[in-house]
Amino acid sequence: MAKEKQENELETAIETDGSIDVAVEQKEENLVSETKKTISVPNLIEGFEYEQLKKELPEIYVGDTVKVGVKITEGNKERVQPYEGVVIAKRHGGLNQTITVRRIFQGIGVERVFMLHSPQVASLKVERRGKVRRAKLFYLRDRVGKATRVKQRFDR
Repeated sequence: MAKEKQENELETAIETDGSIDVAVEQKEENLVSETKKTISVPNLIEGFEYEQLKKELPEIYVGDTVKVGVKITEGNKERVQPYEGVVIAKRHGGLNQTITVRRIFQGIGVERVFMLHSPQVASLKVERRGKVRRAKLFYLRDRVGKATRVKQRFDR
């Protein structure tokens, strides 16, 4: 219905002015206005988030031992500090994807949550693959010593 109305307007413009230039300009204006209507807010957000994603991330699974390079800023100096531990949980997806890494430091269990696509995460390397049968390894919190070991997986 709207297209027919636009065509009728174009025909009347051609008949009254007798020039084709007016009809072409009106058609271009209509096309521009239609493209502005099709771009919506969710599409803009998805496009922006897609641009922010890191492209060179390795495949990370729960149970893997990873080494995360964390950017540390001290005064005006910046350095990368490695943090090595077992991935006990993965959450979310896309730009908000996080992993929880657990390590033992001076006999005390320390867990850190890293946003994978954050600029604070400089590097991410999988040291060894773990063979586990659960999606979350929170049971490792209750274990001490050799009981916290995860079997190695060789097929990935």
